[in-house]
Amino acid sequence: MLIAQKSEELTPGGCVIVPTMGGLHTGHLELVRRGVEAARSRDLPGGCVVSVFVNPTQFDEAYDYERYPRMVEQDAAMCAGVGADAVFAPSVETVYPTPQSRRDPVMPQVAYEPGLEDAARRGHFAGVCLVCQRLFELTDARAAVFGEKDWQQLQSVTAMVRMLRSPTEIIAAPTERDPDGLAMSSRNRFLNDEDRARGLALSRGLVAAGGEATPGAGETALRRVLDVAGVIPDYAAIREASTLMPPPEGAAIGDVTWRAVVAGRVGSVRLLDNMPWPLGTDADSGSQG
Repeated sequence: MLIAQKSEELTPGGCVIVPTMGGLHTGHLELVRRGVEAARSRDLPGGCVVSVFVNPTQFDEAYDYERYPRMVEQDAAMCAGVGADAVFAPSVETVYPTPQSRRDPVMPQVAYEPGLEDAARRGHFAGVCLVCQRLFELTDARAAVFGEKDWQQLQSVTAMVRMLRSPTEIIAAPTERDPDGLAMSSRNRFLNDEDRARGLALSRGLVAAGGEATPGAGETALRRVLDVAGVIPDYAAIREASTLMPPPEGAAIGDVTWRAVVAGRVGSVRLLDNMPWPLGTDADSGSQG
């Protein structure tokens, strides 16, 4: 397994990248498997490259940045086990070598307008869009795999590459969950048993919302489950799936592809989750580019 710190160490000719900040879990490995399959099907010389880079420009809390798990050797071993060709673990100086490399990134409306993650974590998506543009450039990425758990991130990066007319195709992968329903996250390791049990309110609330007949009733059902668990949400909403904006007034249920999205802090850990709404609809984003 090649662990590269500079782009020159990677095999030239294009690759599929799986962008991560490390601290990998089995949910990440599903993304890597998809990346391996995509690279093989496209016959890309660079294969599947997993980036491991804790990006300082997308954290709004220094404490969260400092405690984010860093374990490159362990992450690389996990990636090798599912067939990845290389791990790209650049330094901050490699990704942002000059002040100009921290330029204002291209940002689509979904990254700053919906009032969801963009409002709860101001500046976060500027950091996400910036680092993705840099990583795609550094690795010559022909495709990139993102999980659906960070739904607004997925939609933001998809819209960004369209705005840039980028050759990088965005491949979406379904959210991986633990058997109890909690969406997998590197931050779950910081949950104690009590907080983990409370955190299940997010997925349970989304399921409750998905059984309702109108967006308003769905949001009420979602918030009710959160309230019973004592989880105060940053947001709990049902929105148009790609723009994450409220649908036009009078829009019929079948006229819109919807997504129920939720985020909130449980103990010291901030959790987020989403599901199609209503449940049973085919609202997966699929592969987009």
